[in-house]
Amino acid sequence: MLGLALATLRHRRAGFAGAFVALFCAAALVCGCGTLLVTGLVGAVRPERYAAAPIVVSGDQEVHAVVDKGKGKVKEKAKPIANRAWVPAALAERVAALPSVRAVATEVTFPALLPGGPDRGSWGHGWESAPLAGLALAAGRAPAADDEVVVDAGTAARAHLSPGSATVVRAPSGTLGVRVVGVTARGFDSQAAVFFSTGRARTLAGHDGLVSAIGVFPSAPSAAADVRALLAGAPGALVRTGDDRGRAEFPDAAGAGVRLVSTGAVLAGTSLLVALLIVVGTFGLSIRQRQREIAVLRAVAATGRQVRKMIGGEALVLGLSAGIPGAAAGLPLGGWLDGRFVALGVVPANLPVVFSPFPALAAAAVTLLAGWVAARVSARRATAIRPVEALGEAESKPPRLAPARIGFGVLATAGATVLTALLTVLHSDQASTPVCFLAVLLWCTALSLLGPPVAGAGTAVLSLPLRASRTGGWLAVRHLRAGAHRLASVVVPLTLLIAMACTILFTQATTEHAAAAQREHGSTADFVVGPHAPASAAEALAAVPGVRTVTRVLHSQVRDGLTRRGVQAVTPERLADTLDLGVTAGDLDRLADDTAAAADGLGYRLGQRIRLTLADGTPAEVTVVALYGRGLGFGDLTLAHHLVAAHVDVPLDDELLVRGDGLTRRSLTAALRGDPGLGVLDRASAAATDRSGAQIGYVTLGLIITFVAIAVVNTLAMGIADRRHEFTALALAGATRRQIRRMLGWETTVAVTLATALGLAVALTVLGTYAEGITRGTAGAAVPVPELALVLLGAASLAALGTWLPARTTLRRPHRRP
Repeated sequence: MLGLALATLRHRRAGFAGAFVALFCAAALVCGCGTLLVTGLVGAVRPERYAAAPIVVSGDQEVHAVVDKGKGKVKEKAKPIANRAWVPAALAERVAALPSVRAVATEVTFPALLPGGPDRGSWGHGWESAPLAGLALAAGRAPAADDEVVVDAGTAARAHLSPGSATVVRAPSGTLGVRVVGVTARGFDSQAAVFFSTGRARTLAGHDGLVSAIGVFPSAPSAAADVRALLAGAPGALVRTGDDRGRAEFPDAAGAGVRLVSTGAVLAGTSLLVALLIVVGTFGLSIRQRQREIAVLRAVAATGRQVRKMIGGEALVLGLSAGIPGAAAGLPLGGWLDGRFVALGVVPANLPVVFSPFPALAAAAVTLLAGWVAARVSARRATAIRPVEALGEAESKPPRLAPARIGFGVLATAGATVLTALLTVLHSDQASTPVCFLAVLLWCTALSLLGPPVAGAGTAVLSLPLRASRTGGWLAVRHLRAGAHRLASVVVPLTLLIAMACTILFTQATTEHAAAAQREHGSTADFVVGPHAPASAAEALAAVPGVRTVTRVLHSQVRDGLTRRGVQAVTPERLADTLDLGVTAGDLDRLADDTAAAADGLGYRLGQRIRLTLADGTPAEVTVVALYGRGLGFGDLTLAHHLVAAHVDVPLDDELLVRGDGLTRRSLTAALRGDPGLGVLDRASAAATDRSGAQIGYVTLGLIITFVAIAVVNTLAMGIADRRHEFTALALAGATRRQIRRMLGWETTVAVTLATALGLAVALTVLGTYAEGITRGTAGAAVPVPELALVLLGAASLAALGTWLPARTTLRRPHRRP
């Protein structure tokens, strides 16, 4: 049977081309997602400022908790914190006293923004930390006075600075006038460095008695072990060597790794489900096209088991030939995805992508298995019946479904219904998004299993207007009724395309629009100033005549146990003057350093004591004094500014909310002349420009849409190529090429109309429950008309392209039997 399978593949290349394309794309997609997953698991961030220090002592960048697994079992889990954890400066003296240590160098880190420099990743340090990177001066001298700085070579080139230049630096306390007295011999790839004198840097950092890192230069090989033994009694201090030093320098590396793992896993799982759905449909169509061939084999005494072996052998050969090059193509696809994440700022640039053979091997194996399973499942009906029945069924091709298929279709429908209803009680985007896409896939799986009856019902409804076309429409109705399976094989991928595209686009639009609406209604300030505003800017604005309230707003993240919560930190004084959070219980006037306000729906209650871990790992305990309804626009928790600002890497305010009488933009701008780079917006302008950053889903899940789009064209091409005999019979009966093309056009119109109705029904149903849960019933699904029209037009264009191209080739000589 293997020889017969090889012969079949050789003589029916066109028929198997569609299955080859589907398996190739599936392997590439799974391998690309697996590359992201491996990068998140084993990827290491290369150190830059710590590259010359063999050993680095830094704080623990994770929060730890013991989770009760039940039945007396416990498990310790850890999650990364948002910012840098600091360690006591006194540890440096203890480490330096070890016989195996030659020298130590300490470092403090704080934001220091330069005009012409980067908006993020620009840090201030003390010059004593220069040995950590092995920096030497190319020009000038080391800083000595409080207003003197040294800048790295890359930053000096970008900002056009040299020894003797005067500039300003925006630090947390305010904007400082400084003189450049030196430039280093080299710069850094992913950051800007501004070096102050040691005393000045520690004052600006604002962490008395703490340092961000201690670099250790050993004099003996045992230095790392000696430092670990010394610090065994110092909680929160870790000793890092090798590539692990990068985690100390870039505290967001752990979070980036977690994001890559979660994104890669979700995307790989979704891709695999989509691929399986597409591949099963493609193989099913291929086998239906060969029913006569299979029936003849059964009639000449081939058993059902032998035919299944032949079809399984075809799938194995096809899976190997498509899976191996597809997996190889997935490696550069994974590199491209990683590059997109770097461009979006989700992944640090110095976290290189890891090209491992494991994703490629796994993708090839999964593709091979998926193709084999899809072929065996698709062939079960054709090989299970008796030979005489097979011959009859090959001619009539009745749209009958096996009871098992109907049963699985009902189960898929039930599962999709449960997941769709579950979305109403999920209030976080992290929990809702995977369930949302899984619900769409289950709905489409149910349509795939129950496709022929659905296609038949749709044809019955749409056949009425088709009768207006006396020839093309009449022929289309007859062929659609006789080929419900063929119509279903086209409608399912089109439905999946429309449903997935709408879900990807409109879940984010729903969240953004609801959050923007809450911010618009909740912000009562006259003007908004920002971003990256120092404390001096708030003081300058408060001194403007007519200003009544200046609310400082800083966004961060904390951990409640292991759960991540988005936080806005505000100055509590006269908060109701600038913000209306939609308080539903409690009193927001009681907000202080030891209290908090929480969003509704997160399980918090008034008077509850919450143990939080702040962004730098510092524990804090607060009491809930108010609950509010606008959590989507203003964060899960609202804390006092003073509590949060001392524990974040960038304590520059994201915005300053200004309220007063008779205020003008000119008067506020004049007050900010000492802080260049800050913008002043009125309430309407601030709401219009306050949009979320680039979204990962548009890049990653967009690949799935591309895969489904290829499957749509692929399925249409396979279906039309199989109808040469049919077109020949029509031509011999007197039908012209134009009439046949009109018939195909009407058939494609029916398929697009039915897929549009089903796809929109699935997408809007899921989006409705998603909006109910994510906005807690305050807003419905947001469906922008231009984007919806683009999706529908794209689906229709793909269907037209997938019909026109193969039809043009097939109809060149329709009167000749192929």
